[in-house]
Amino acid sequence: MTSERPHGGSTYAERLWAPWSLLAVSTVLTASLGVAFGYPLGVPVGLATFAVSEGLVVWVLLRASGRLSVADGVLTAGRARLPLTAVGAVTPLDRAEAALLRGRGADARAYLFLRPWAPLAVRVDIDDPLDPTPYWYLSTRHPDELAAAISTPI
Repeated sequence: MTSERPHGGSTYAERLWAPWSLLAVSTVLTASLGVAFGYPLGVPVGLATFAVSEGLVVWVLLRASGRLSVADGVLTAGRARLPLTAVGAVTPLDRAEAALLRGRGADARAYLFLRPWAPLAVRVDIDDPLDPTPYWYLSTRHPDELAAAISTPI
């Protein structure tokens, strides 16, 4: 994960990359898959199996990374956008609070921007009577910074 420096009026930007340890474990697993196919069918089949499966894993991990930003009066989480004028209370969550809110304490109507490798989160209550979504749950590695950026007056 890297927190990005703000660009052109942006007050916060974060990209939630999968951790390197997840890539290492997946590489070991895809290598064992390559050996499993390569031993009976030959080295070229094993190498092809490894290359294709590793490429697929890398593609999935890249697609699973998420981007959070607060810029120009809009909170963006993945493809979802929320004008800051519709934001109510903003609460940074520690590990225990985040686990509760994405588990037993979750509301089925909430927007969940979940990344399993980011155990901290921010709860953003929605202050719009026309929006049925009660809150956004945003996985982040920097909940205090994100909450401050969202709460900053426009």
